[in-house]
Amino acid sequence: MNSFTYYKGSLYAEDVSIETIANTVQTPFYCYSTAVIEEKYHTFSNAFADMDTMICYALKANSNQAVIKTLARLGTGLDIVSEGELYRALDVEVPAEKIVFSGVGKTIDEIDLALNTGIYCINIESEDELITVNQRAVSLGKKASIAFRVNPDINSNTHRKISTGQKEDKFGIPIHQIHSLYTYAKNLPGIKVSGIDMHIGSQINQIESFSAAFKLLRDLTQQLRSSGHNIKHIDVGGGLGIAYNNNHCPLSPSKYAALISQYLGDLQCKIILEPGRFLVADSGILVTKVISIKKSADKNFIILDVAMNDFMRPTLYDAYHEIKYIVNPEENRLQIQADIVGPICETGDFIALDRKIALPKPGDLLYIEKTGAYGAVQAGTYNSRLLIPEIMVKGSQFHIIRPRMNFQQLIELDSMPEWLK
Repeated sequence: MNSFTYYKGSLYAEDVSIETIANTVQTPFYCYSTAVIEEKYHTFSNAFADMDTMICYALKANSNQAVIKTLARLGTGLDIVSEGELYRALDVEVPAEKIVFSGVGKTIDEIDLALNTGIYCINIESEDELITVNQRAVSLGKKASIAFRVNPDINSNTHRKISTGQKEDKFGIPIHQIHSLYTYAKNLPGIKVSGIDMHIGSQINQIESFSAAFKLLRDLTQQLRSSGHNIKHIDVGGGLGIAYNNNHCPLSPSKYAALISQYLGDLQCKIILEPGRFLVADSGILVTKVISIKKSADKNFIILDVAMNDFMRPTLYDAYHEIKYIVNPEENRLQIQADIVGPICETGDFIALDRKIALPKPGDLLYIEKTGAYGAVQAGTYNSRLLIPEIMVKGSQFHIIRPRMNFQQLIELDSMPEWLK
């Protein structure tokens, strides 16, 4: 479904005019549709209706409390990667038994909080981490439920910065070390081995990468069981891509589910799924205003009030996002090639390069599509720019789920030493 539609020449999110929101909170801002989040969750979960699964939303994709609670009410668990994310999960009352803890650098404080909370599983990334988790569990009188994250050395055919399953990546344990670590962990007093984990990357559109990963998981599970290890769950990670443009042909959830069933369905394991981008990317747009148009001998620049500090994906991942008009998108305008950029003092501050677009006027409202994932969560205050608002729409209602920062709050992040007072 598409809950961002035009009515009488103006864009609406569900039943709310984006112009109305813009006049209320000013630009730039993120806007999320509850209906899209709900529809994406149901599409994903329905694909696995015949399998024993636990969906754990990858919180890093969008960690706004309202987004988390929307998904939690639908029944999702959470995949967390930090102490802060665990606090977010507990704040919206996600049951501890539906939380898995991933990530390559868990601190003692994070491990202790996870153990005391009683989460479902800690995904172990190294022998050092196993030793630390065991020591902390014994110290706290707990038994840590763990799975080992395997690095399968599989090319996920995605952007290099979001590939996580090749041997040169920092994530997971090489296959040749896996069997000995399972044997070692079996005799540790603070450890209960319950599963196996793998996550090969994000925004994956090729079935071959998933097929290779799931086949390896099947083979490893069978080998470990034949060696006497009790593998109760298989965590397949996330990575299911979306279509940012017409050149992307991602797997549908139903095909993804069929592939998992083909390789893992007869192992009688709970399957843990960690979707992030798929659930929230399409739910969000980033609304911005044109500041000015700058023309040079060789280049046109459209300068917006949104910048790389608000939305890092284009400069960080070379990401493509469609950019469209809020009002009168069909109006006959001159088509130009332009770099669409922000006000930050970096050449890398761009939303799109050499993009064909209808020539705007200063003050025109534009929106950037599919920014519900890895958008606001990566924002910062570079150039002393304020964090921008996030808005959530449900039907005819909208709510500011994160207000715009003000300059006093920005200054108060710093503390002046006595010798400068």
